[in-house]
This record gives sequence, structure tokens and C-alpha cells, in this order.
Amino acid sequence: MVPGQQILVEMAKWGDRPHWTYRGIYLGTDEHGDWLGCPVGTHYRRPEAEFTADFAGVVLVPAGGVAYLPAFNDERAQARHGDPGSPAEVYVDIATPAVWDGAILRSIDLDLDVIRRRDGTVYLDDKDEFAAHQVAYGYPIEVIELAEQAAAEVLTAVRRRDAPFDGTSDHWLAELNRVDPNKLRDGL
Repeated sequence: MVPGQQILVEMAKWGDRPHWTYRGIYLGTDEHGDWLGCPVGTHYRRPEAEFTADFAGVVLVPAGGVAYLPAFNDERAQARHGDPGSPAEVYVDIATPAVWDGAILRSIDLDLDVIRRRDGTVYLDDKDEFAAHQVAYGYPIEVIELAEQAAAEVLTAVRRRDAPFDGTSDHWLAELNRVDPNKLRDGL
């Protein structure tokens, strides 16, 4: 892939249940992984819900096949669940390792989210949803353990502001702001 190429993110829930889908822009790669941009106006859609973002953000597809997908939002971002109306600086979906299929990125959301609000508050969200879905969707024990381990590691890293949760995303937000929407490459 090349910077400026359009991509599609398809998230699912366990059992191939559709979840969030949105288009983005491939921005580039660094030692942390691939970076995707979601400009203001990005449309997010899932069954029974959708919204058009009034904020920009970047998503990291971590190198090394780890079980999470972090989003780093600009200052206009608002938390979409958990504590509505609280600014979310970092929003990390605990998920199966993301897989590229051409210009389509796929992953399975495993419910748990690590959130850092702009006031510095860091917390693990959706523990009740994770517990309910273990039973309802029949998560295998390996998936439960993967999600719990990833959540614990990410929670610690976000609290300590370890890279890439240390402001690394600011460079990629700036790159997103430099993208000319008239010069995007259609990768789909």
C-alpha cells in the first residue's frame, strides 16, 4: 500500500457478526505498525447505528500481530460510549490481531476497550459486555485469555504513556491534515 490510498476497515463481533465499518486513508508505517487516517466527515456504520465524525483521528494497526487496535483522536473527539460527552484522547479496541486483505483491514472486536480521556483518566470499559458475550457468543478460553492479557497490557501502557501512547500519534494526525482529498488513490 502507498500513502494516500483509500482503505476499508471491517470490524466484526465473534461468530462473524457485523460491527463497525468505515473507510480511511493509509498514511504510512513506522516501528509501531501501519497508520490509517480518518478525516473529519468519516462515516462509521454498524447494524442499528451510524454516525459521521466531526473529528479526525488516526488508527494504528500494530506491528507484531497484537490483540488491539488503538485510535488516537484530535481535540474535537468525544467518547461514543462509556462516559458520554467526555473527551476521548485514546480509544483502544481489544480485538483479534488485524489482518490485511488487500486494502481491507479485518479484525474481531472483543468488547473490552481501554480509554484515556483528555483529563488523563484511564479506564477499562465494557467488562460487563465482555462477560455477557463470553456466554452468548461462546468465546473459546484462548480468546478470553487473549483479550484479558491484551487489556491488562494496554491499560498499563496507556497509563504509563508508553509508546505509541506517548504522543507518537501527533505526527500521524499532522500527516492526515496534509492529505489532499482530491489526490487519494482508490485501493478498493
